Amino acid sequence: MPDHPITVFGGTGFLGRAIIRELVDAGRPVRLVARRPALPDWAEEDDRIELMAADLRDEASVARAVQGAGAVVNAVSLYKERRGLDFEAIHVAGAARLARLANEAGIERLVQISGIGCRLDCPSPYVRAHARGEHAVVDALSRAILLRPSVLFGPQDAFLSSLAGLTRLPAIPLFGRGETRLQPVHVVDVARAVVSLVGSHPPGRCLFELGGPETLGYREIVERVMAHLKRDRPLVPVPFWSWHLLAALLSPLPGAPLTRDQVWLMQRDNLVGDGVGTFRDLGIVPRSLSESLPACLAAG
Repeated sequence: MPDHPITVFGGTGFLGRAIIRELVDAGRPVRLVARRPALPDWAEEDDRIELMAADLRDEASVARAVQGAGAVVNAVSLYKERRGLDFEAIHVAGAARLARLANEAGIERLVQISGIGCRLDCPSPYVRAHARGEHAVVDALSRAILLRPSVLFGPQDAFLSSLAGLTRLPAIPLFGRGETRLQPVHVVDVARAVVSLVGSHPPGRCLFELGGPETLGYREIVERVMAHLKRDRPLVPVPFWSWHLLAALLSPLPGAPLTRDQVWLMQRDNLVGDGVGTFRDLGIVPRSLSESLPACLAAG
């Protein structure tokens, strides 16, 4: 359905913006859906981008957003609960509503984005909600594709930017001993994967996990950021119980810089599992964190 728009929920978020751009560059018409949609600053007059306001909690607006779509992508993510917005409403009930209405509208392809480590037995309410949401989506639309990226990085991201900020401190605290292993993945590579998954050829798999080509310990990532920025700081191991305490103390603050969900995620390796679809299945060679640092962070 090449003339039908790809509807992207969460099109103004970090990943959503990258998906929109890759779809437009691929010549696909796009319907950018958000509670407060806005054209990207790079958009040109002849780009086929339709803006539509919708809220996953509102049945009528979601139904309008999926009507006539060639495929649907759910890139909505709520990282911290606040008044009127909770994980259950967005990641479980909202995701299920979107899948059900997409199915009723005859949509052949839906990509539900969560993250590596998505499991029902995780102590993190955020992760558990994503896991329940995956199950709810598949129950509502059995042909849905589940996409789980590792920690995302890219220009103006939250991950590398926060690490760069830490390098301005006299010493850098580590999560535990900094031994948690990650496969950081460039946001554009994940967006390219989404373009492939909503293409004309079915992917043949229903679950994909996307990680970058490097498996790095958290300490090693911090060291690479320091080296790139030419800032040498001592690294201080901090036990996870201290991080949980700090996160609990910060949680009442608006825009708290740390949540317990983030701490729980850092207590477990975040790596691509066995028997899942990967970049290789999509013919994509992801870029490494090391080669991407100059484009993501200004040196000095």
